[in-house]
Amino acid sequence: MKVLLDIQNNKAVHLMEVLKSLPYVKAKTISGEKALLIEEIKESVENLNLVKQGKLKARPAKDLLNEL
Repeated sequence: MKVLLDIQNNKAVHLMEVLKSLPYVKAKTISGEKALLIEEIKESVENLNLVKQGKLKARPAKDLLNEL
């Protein structure tokens, strides 16, 4: 299982020490930009799934390209 945590900087060092001390946990830090990218990709996949289920209306790619 993978978990992404958002922790205050002043508390993160202590929690990372605790996590790394557990033999069954692999913990590493990522940059804020990478965390944001992960969240945006996750949101995009959720939106795509809603479109496939018919719960969200999609927009043609041609319209998107015309805006660029």
